[in-house]
Amino acid sequence: MNGAFTKSMARNIFYGGTVFFFLLFLALSFDTHQQLPKRDMRQTVASDPKVVAGKKIWETRNCVGCHTLLGEGAYFAPELSNVIKRLGSEEAVKDFIKLRPETGIPGRRSMPQFNLTDKELDDVVAFLRYVNTINAANWPPNIKG
Repeated sequence: MNGAFTKSMARNIFYGGTVFFFLLFLALSFDTHQQLPKRDMRQTVASDPKVVAGKKIWETRNCVGCHTLLGEGAYFAPELSNVIKRLGSEEAVKDFIKLRPETGIPGRRSMPQFNLTDKELDDVVAFLRYVNTINAANWPPNIKG
């Protein structure tokens, strides 16, 4: 080789690289499509009516307007994907939602009263319990959310 970089060499590198990375893209796409059914949890949600009802309450009360869930939503209030672990029990979560502790400090945010029934509280907790079981790659990064 004489040390000169010719147009044909550049063209061959370009086409070779394009083909290589296109094949790599196809291989990774195929692998992803093979892995997704193993990680799909929609069957779990569809099989538990309490989780479905809790998700409906989550959506109709616009909880995502203040809270995040798995990192998605507003950052006004705490992350809720680990709230059962953070508060210690499902009963503590129900009590928190039901009693809605006021801070008593002007300008400090507090949770609105939704007046949920006991069944609705059970459904919301079932939904949050389900969310806690999702493999979210160690999200949230700490117990505080």
